[in-house]
Amino acid sequence: MMWDLLVTGFWVTVAVLDYSTGGWRTVAVDTDASEPLVLLMSLCFSVPLLWRRRRPVTVLALMAPVSVLNIWTGAVVQSAFLQLIPAYTIALRLPLRTLFGSALLLCLPAAAGALLVPGTAGRQLVSYLWGIAFVALLAIAVRTRREYTEALVERAHRLERERDQQAQLAAAAERTRIAREMHDIIGHNLSVITGLADGGAYAAARNPERAGQALEAIGTTSRQALTDLRRVLGVLREPAPGAELAPQPSLSDLDSLLAGVRDAGLHVRLTTHGSPPPVPASPGRQLAVYRVVQESLTNTLKHAGPEATAEVTLTYTPTGLEVRTTDTGGVPHGPRPDNPGGGRGIGGMRERASLYDGTLESGPLPAGGWQTRLRLPLKDAPP
Repeated sequence: MMWDLLVTGFWVTVAVLDYSTGGWRTVAVDTDASEPLVLLMSLCFSVPLLWRRRRPVTVLALMAPVSVLNIWTGAVVQSAFLQLIPAYTIALRLPLRTLFGSALLLCLPAAAGALLVPGTAGRQLVSYLWGIAFVALLAIAVRTRREYTEALVERAHRLERERDQQAQLAAAAERTRIAREMHDIIGHNLSVITGLADGGAYAAARNPERAGQALEAIGTTSRQALTDLRRVLGVLREPAPGAELAPQPSLSDLDSLLAGVRDAGLHVRLTTHGSPPPVPASPGRQLAVYRVVQESLTNTLKHAGPEATAEVTLTYTPTGLEVRTTDTGGVPHGPRPDNPGGGRGIGGMRERASLYDGTLESGPLPAGGWQTRLRLPLKDAPP
């Protein structure tokens, strides 16, 4: 509002000075026109500018009859060209069809005055036509530039929002991966330690040597679990210079995994069918197989009972590999079944399989026991 007052005050001052100094007579057709009327017309062209931004069409409509009177009296005050200011606002902010109507409001009074007062057509009508053309082109140029700038700003904001969303999705995916790794590492090693501790407590009274072996195996398993956890959690902080790095588990580590499970008291054997492909499976696929076998044997240690046995069957085909982990335990009544509240193990295994377009089936066998079967393609599917 303050800016509108300043602009209006400036043009009112110019219009009054044009009247008081007699400048209007230099272009007037009739220099004997009534001076009070000249002052009134000058104010009618300048004062309505106060509302030019809020009601530009109304302001221009109010100036139109004054424009007819201006030409008809022959005074032809120069403040009549202030009509171009609301015309500029119309061209800048309103639809183009409104601009065409505004051009008629400017030109029709001049045309009517030319008919009433011969000799003014060439000067007034042409001046209005050139004036409206100039302010229209200027306003359209400014409007186009403004819209282009706003579109660039909106695009930058949209890209920034998309970047933040991508970062959030990446962070969520990484948290899920870390949670899955920690679940597999901690769950498996704690199950092994529990089995070793139970066996050591049972053997302590009868065979102290076996109890010592169990304690030694507990220590080895605990240290391995801590090493794995440090590796997984190391991604949450900046890598320290000279930090110890180790590769992720692969198919070649299945033997050591099964050895640790046997130490915990579970009899398990590994059977391989077919020949490995000339080009080994990707490290991610090998890790998925390792973790699925690890989780399956962990569930066996937890739920299958002390007399259960397990078998891991690894089958290579020309296009993929299949891993079956079978145990002889009964169907448990705990988190092992695949239900919404049954823990994260089976869900985590399915997530690992889906990362490589694989499938996972897990459930009880008709004759008793439990089987988990993983199928993975050796290559990614074409996009």
